Amino acid sequence: MNSAADQLLVFVLLINILILGTRRTNIAIRAIAAQGIVLGLLPLMTHSFHSHILIITIFVLLAKGVCIPWLLLGALKKADSKEDLQPVFGYSGNIIAGAITTVLAFVFAAKLPLAPIHQGLLIVPASLATILAGFIAIANRRQAINQVVGYLMLENGIFIFGLLLTEAMPLMVEAGALLDLIAGIFVMGLIIRQINREFSSIDTSRMTALREVE
Repeated sequence: MNSAADQLLVFVLLINILILGTRRTNIAIRAIAAQGIVLGLLPLMTHSFHSHILIITIFVLLAKGVCIPWLLLGALKKADSKEDLQPVFGYSGNIIAGAITTVLAFVFAAKLPLAPIHQGLLIVPASLATILAGFIAIANRRQAINQVVGYLMLENGIFIFGLLLTEAMPLMVEAGALLDLIAGIFVMGLIIRQINREFSSIDTSRMTALREVE
């Protein structure tokens, strides 16, 4: 792993903290788009050049960096909500939780029985930290769109871990995972639209207002 790739992974970790700490939903969406672009460039920097690596790079750049953020910004515009609702534990609580889980990810990764060629790389701790940050965003955010962003962070963490296997990973496996991701985004888009239509808000806590009509 070269220093440029390590710097990109550090940038990914900083984006995690930004997403957890920002109160502006459009900033969170643009940050996840920037993270997607970084992840699209990583395969070229961590592996020797092959045609399937180039195809994965292009696909990831288009899906994670352009298409999915564009869909989320469109959903945000229709929902007419630029600012996120107060998280359960507050923005400072999100940042502290993100910082703690990042440190724990590095500690846990250092104890894993990795192959000698993978020891000391930032891929594993960055992957674990991003997955945990995604869980925090999903659990602690109240706005549906920001929960989708958390889901994207979770998937990005899984993608980072998959970089260890990119040489042996068939193209269709990664393409299938990204197609599942896009399908999930469409489903979440429908849910957001329904919540906004029924409650005039995309606050998922209002789902508790649903009661069975006898």
